[in-house]
Amino acid sequence: MLQLKNIFKFYTNKAMKTYVLRDVDLDVNEGDFLTIMGPSGAGKSTLLHIMGMIDNPNSGEYFFLDQPVHKMSEKQKTELHKFHIGFVFQSYHLIDELTVYENIETPLLYQKIKGSERKGMVAEILDRFNMVAKKDLFPNQLSGGQQQQVAIARAVIAQPKLILADEPTGNLNSEQGKEIMEMFKKLNEEGTTIVQVTHSEANAAYGKKIINLLDGRIAE
Repeated sequence: MLQLKNIFKFYTNKAMKTYVLRDVDLDVNEGDFLTIMGPSGAGKSTLLHIMGMIDNPNSGEYFFLDQPVHKMSEKQKTELHKFHIGFVFQSYHLIDELTVYENIETPLLYQKIKGSERKGMVAEILDRFNMVAKKDLFPNQLSGGQQQQVAIARAVIAQPKLILADEPTGNLNSEQGKEIMEMFKKLNEEGTTIVQVTHSEANAAYGKKIINLLDGRIAE
């Protein structure tokens, strides 16, 4: 599904290069549940953002569904991301002015899906996530765990092939965190490929494969 080859990412400041990622090779297969672990500053989020086409490497090759992302324009990448990738962030990234319903509906608007079809898709996901009673509430009326549930519902509504989760339980208590991880596990069992970044050994145990990043490199 996804292949990274010789990925380097650095920032230049006064002719000094600070490397965030060095020579990263990574394959993610369809149906994988991959966990990326490592200390703070190891480059985990940067790697996830490159996979999600939110950030670009300085050099290296990236293939997604056999397409060469490293050769694409920003517009082509946006299209690819829009239809195939769902992102879940630690801080939820919900739109405060929109209700639960409207937040979940947003990706479908980007995909220009017709109103009647959107209605059915949102209703189905609200039902699946047990959120029908909360559909008219705003994010600030929800607990952290509920906000993250909305963020995941929004990420999966368009049935992406890949979900990228950056510390998805970082702001939640252990009970809420467990609920979110069970949700990911179920999605993975249903066929969604998941890559998560986490510090948590308990969260990592939900995945099928773990890689460790150290100083921007994948540790053997």
